[in-house]
Amino acid sequence: MDRSTPCKDCPLRPLDVFRDRSPTDVDFIQAFKAGELVVGPGATIIRENSKSIHLFTLLSGWAFRYKTLEDGRRQIINYALPGDFLGLQASISNEMNHGVDTLTDAVFCVFPRDRLWTLFTQHPQISFDITWLAAREERTLDEHLLSIGRKTAIERVAYLLWYLYDKARDVGLVKGDKLDLPMRQAHLADTLGLSLVHTNKTLQKLREKRSLVLEDGSLRIINESALKLLGRIETAEMNSRPLI
Repeated sequence: MDRSTPCKDCPLRPLDVFRDRSPTDVDFIQAFKAGELVVGPGATIIRENSKSIHLFTLLSGWAFRYKTLEDGRRQIINYALPGDFLGLQASISNEMNHGVDTLTDAVFCVFPRDRLWTLFTQHPQISFDITWLAAREERTLDEHLLSIGRKTAIERVAYLLWYLYDKARDVGLVKGDKLDLPMRQAHLADTLGLSLVHTNKTLQKLREKRSLVLEDGSLRIINESALKLLGRIETAEMNSRPLI
């Protein structure tokens, strides 16, 4: 672990999507932080059905949360981008019921789980922020479940690609109008609950709608309103969110 990024110099804090923090808050988070973890693509940060002694904030890169069945079939639950807080579940269940792997080179801020209670007792504002983040994740998973459970294949794909684009745009990963997607079609299939063949055919149908361009791992949204209509996406204005 390396303490190379002081919290006061965090490159994420100036982004509009994150709330301003007082110097006192930043100092408290700095004291809570144990260091940074630097990994490459394909690294397991949290192992499914195991205890994790750390909590994480993703500082840079992409990761994903997933659950697997005994026969190896996998469901990707959500994708993590810079600023996302990971690992809170084990504070309730003692073991992580999901895993977290990286898709790209990534840097994580690392926090010791055994100091979480100290945070709750000594700094109620940051404690509330963690609760807010947990509630926000629940809201996101509600939308994912609705998509997988009730939408058609093309609606699911439209929703997922818009969701990833919008989430990445918030943290400055969309350059111009282009987003580099690090996942393969197998990741998309495991997120959508579709076979790889069905995912491939549905992506082709979506391309024919001409609301987006997806080629060579890059996504450009040509007509965002049309894509949201196709994906039956209803968006509520979100306030800026806390950064731990």
